[in-house]
Amino acid sequence: MSTADLHTLTGAYALHALPESERQAFERHLEDCEACTQEVRELSATAARLGLAVAEAPPRELRERVLREITTVRQETPAHGRRERTGGGGRTGRWYAYALAACIAAAAAFGGVAVWQNQVAQDARQEANQAQRQNDQVAQVLSAPDAKSSSAELGSGAHGTVVVSQSHNRAVLLASGMERPPSGKVYQIWFNDEGTMRSAGLMDPKASDDAVLLDGPVDRASGMGITVEPAGGSAEPTSSPVALMDFPTA
Repeated sequence: MSTADLHTLTGAYALHALPESERQAFERHLEDCEACTQEVRELSATAARLGLAVAEAPPRELRERVLREITTVRQETPAHGRRERTGGGGRTGRWYAYALAACIAAAAAFGGVAVWQNQVAQDARQEANQAQRQNDQVAQVLSAPDAKSSSAELGSGAHGTVVVSQSHNRAVLLASGMERPPSGKVYQIWFNDEGTMRSAGLMDPKASDDAVLLDGPVDRASGMGITVEPAGGSAEPTSSPVALMDFPTA
């Protein structure tokens, strides 16, 4: 593959869409091409922001509209109540009382639905805001002028690239092709602080491709590891690492 062809692979590389032979050739090319390196950082930062979910709150007038429309719907009476009454004619107030009770019950029910919908919307907004903040931090690390990266095989065909920015004192792991952990387990990331493992957060157990902002500052960590831990994570590693990666040197 010519150098001119390699220049066109930045987008596919940022999305982890290259076959193994082309990926290796392109990574060798990145060592000598600052333009492609910068473009990969920018494309990776953009890709990291595309997964943000947007939550939309229900309309404020939902409850009022439902209660207003209830009053325009005719209450259907039971079949035995449709016959004419003898001895005085006309309907008693019984069916009116039933209809009124039904409306009151419906109003209470829809009031509860409105409260529940509002809580769901608030939770969704909080999750979206948190995801937005994390995506912004990922983008800042990936596009930092001093960002440096290193890549390694993570086993079972998986591939990882870690990007470190000393100015932000943060690191991002871009993983692709990860097998799902066993049921009830999760991948946990660890900083390697001169042989002492410090928790750096959890990976999404449902995602084979993931961009993870490592939890906490890089400080003097020289690398990172990944272990399989019980759901929720552990205070310290409880299994042998499934992958070890050195951080890029300055």
